[in-house]
Amino acid sequence: MEINVAEYNDFEAIAQLHTRSWQKYYKGILKQHYLDDEILSERRAIWQTRLTNPPFNQHILKLEDNGKLCGFVCVFGNHDFLRGSMVDALHVDPDYQHQGIATTLLTAMAEWLEHFFKDSGVYLEVLAKNQQAIEFYEHIGGEFSQSRQWTAPCGSVVEELIYAWKSPSFLMQKLGLHDSLSLETP
Repeated sequence: MEINVAEYNDFEAIAQLHTRSWQKYYKGILKQHYLDDEILSERRAIWQTRLTNPPFNQHILKLEDNGKLCGFVCVFGNHDFLRGSMVDALHVDPDYQHQGIATTLLTAMAEWLEHFFKDSGVYLEVLAKNQQAIEFYEHIGGEFSQSRQWTAPCGSVVEELIYAWKSPSFLMQKLGLHDSLSLETP
């Protein structure tokens, strides 16, 4: 497996994976017609735009296995004055889940943040009904900081939770601890 910075020609694969992920994990949370009919074109537009002329604080990493996209992460350094850098997207192909891909991507992302935005916290937003993601973020030391309402692109209003780490180095420490724990567990 190989991790690289995403480039413009990756937008279609990223949009496809992002779509499949939302269709799987947001079923029953977001409007079904949106998940069935609208999401792919919307995700294509978003990722094409983000990869055309990225802002200086955006960083997108992809992890591939023999050319197949297994997962990606997108972060905006120092996005919020109070919370710091925002992990905007983290998605792993269902065929590659539970293989450490999310941990690998977050570790590489935290290393980038440590280099460029080390004095900034790290946070992300997760839908309150996405229990699998919440359990993962709590397992790697994410601290719940706020609950609020999010208006999704389809118009659904859903509860989202904010999880945070005090710094990129703290996140890396927690990810390293997670790796060593998972290696020791039979």
